[in-house]
Amino acid sequence: MSKIALIRIRGRVGVKRAVRDTLAMLRLHKVNHLVIVDENPPYNGMIQKVKDYITWGEINAETLAKLIKKRGRLTGNRKVTEEYVQEKLGMSIEEFAEKVIKGEMKLSDLPNLKPVFRLHPPKRGFKGSKKRTFKEGGALGYRGEAINELIERML
Repeated sequence: MSKIALIRIRGRVGVKRAVRDTLAMLRLHKVNHLVIVDENPPYNGMIQKVKDYITWGEINAETLAKLIKKRGRLTGNRKVTEEYVQEKLGMSIEEFAEKVIKGEMKLSDLPNLKPVFRLHPPKRGFKGSKKRTFKEGGALGYRGEAINELIERML
């Protein structure tokens, strides 16, 4: 079972109630917020419902480790440090990210880690319209492995 990164691309204006509620359940409250979820039928249904407002794809361990180092936050808006992860789990951030991707651990196994990562807008933009799908040259929809490149530009 792989991990999927979901990034909210579009804002709140004119969003239907059902879509707004689904985005809230996914914890994607604001533009450029990212969450990591498992690939399973319930999440796949939620993704299909909000596909016109998000982009998603399979995240790899290397990108997840960079994401936790740079944008991971603990309660109180404190940064996640190598020392904190070593103290709480007895491993490095890279080892933790690898285990999360393999499904041996969850992000919630790291105490006080916030489930939402707040990102910058991507450097050099989204390369296309925020209203078209990725296949049509826009920003929305399924990206597959290309999500890792987008996350790197947003860190």
